[in-house]
Amino acid sequence: MKVLAARHFVFLTFLAAVPVAVANPFKSKIITSSALVISVPDDHFLKITNFTQEGGTDRGVVSVTLTGEDGGSANVLAATRIDLSTGSNSQNFPEIGNRAIIAGPANVTVQPVTGATLFISYRKESNEGGGGGGGGVTPIPIFSPTPGVTPTPTATVSPTL
Repeated sequence: MKVLAARHFVFLTFLAAVPVAVANPFKSKIITSSALVISVPDDHFLKITNFTQEGGTDRGVVSVTLTGEDGGSANVLAATRIDLSTGSNSQNFPEIGNRAIIAGPANVTVQPVTGATLFISYRKESNEGGGGGGGGVTPIPIFSPTPGVTPTPTATVSPTL
């Protein structure tokens, strides 16, 4: 009985460890006074799902600097304002948030905005094998029975009397 219980305990321990080893949870950061720098290594990508701003007059941006052979930098995402009571956006309708996916190797930087609170949610994922551990599409073969013969219309001649 003890051996059976020990085997079940080991099995359940391994079963419980799988989500921890495989899961790649989202991270959330609040940016008020210091810049957030995220390093995205080669064969990885960064998925930003939420980038919002409350307060301030300037708009927060996500800047990307490519560290590979191509180099260069650009602003790729602007913060979605959630507090429209001040500034030039006071009369506008609520904004729609966007998402961004950034392939490595790159450095992603979010600078603080004076008088604003920035909030970002992101996840780094591996791009090995093209699947990336989430969000990829895996084709599933669909088998169907062999189709039968499709009838073809033919003309029939009937004698008339």
